[in-house]
Amino acid sequence: MDDRSLKQFINLADSLHFGRASEASNVSPSALSRSIARIEGEVGVTLFERNNRSVSLTHAGQLFLGYARETLGEWDTIRNTLMAEAAELHGEVSMYCSVTASYSFLFDILARFRQDYPSIEIKLHTGDPEDAIARVLSGNEDIAIGARPGRMPAGLAFKPIAVSPLVFIAAKEANPERNEPEHDEPLKATSVTWKNTPLILPERGLARRRVDDWFRKRGISPQVYAQVAGNEAIVSMVSLGFGVGVVPQIVLENSPLADKVRVLEVEPQLKSYEVGLFTLEKKLGSPIIKAFWDKLN
Repeated sequence: MDDRSLKQFINLADSLHFGRASEASNVSPSALSRSIARIEGEVGVTLFERNNRSVSLTHAGQLFLGYARETLGEWDTIRNTLMAEAAELHGEVSMYCSVTASYSFLFDILARFRQDYPSIEIKLHTGDPEDAIARVLSGNEDIAIGARPGRMPAGLAFKPIAVSPLVFIAAKEANPERNEPEHDEPLKATSVTWKNTPLILPERGLARRRVDDWFRKRGISPQVYAQVAGNEAIVSMVSLGFGVGVVPQIVLENSPLADKVRVLEVEPQLKSYEVGLFTLEKKLGSPIIKAFWDKLN
């Protein structure tokens, strides 16, 4: 089987939808179905369970997906190594980041990269920043922008690009306990009765762990009003007066609602975020990935 067939298999494995996978592969659904059938014939096992309503990977399909990603990765490395010796680099880089990261960091990075490597296509996917590392480790993305965890997973490379404080925020219109008068000046944490303050927190991830630890060390059982996926949604809910939230400062600086909220002064402050690029260490052997990586030096 050739690399085109492997790419079609990966597209179907990622989307689990023949229509979307065939569109991504630039073939008709019937042609994609024939290609998958040929692959299954070659390997001698069923890779997908299909019915009229759904498509799912079998256990054998999950194993083959790892092989397919690894094989295409090795092929890209060899091809680009040869091309780097002969001419300019060609190919593509898949990236993942949050919406905030896309306009906070990505413009400058891509502008520099595009100038030197115009023939490399960037495929950008956005979503929850807490998924950044998992998408790189799974092979779904070549590079991701995210916050460095307390413990780095084995085989993962990290390059820092910024440090952002993690801050408590409240609506400007009123104190977070709602029954207090309007305030515009910075609010001291000592004026907040935390046990009576509704909190809007990330539903998971590094920020949530740090907030939970901050309250636990102070013997406070916080009143969690909402658990939210996505920092931008936290800023929005806080601006509407639903409670106090926690977001990285960089999110607030780039938010269209920044003038609707204010930062709460707390002691001690929450530990800052270290934001940077992630990729698999083995992918730094690819001339394209290395070229992108080295652009940040």
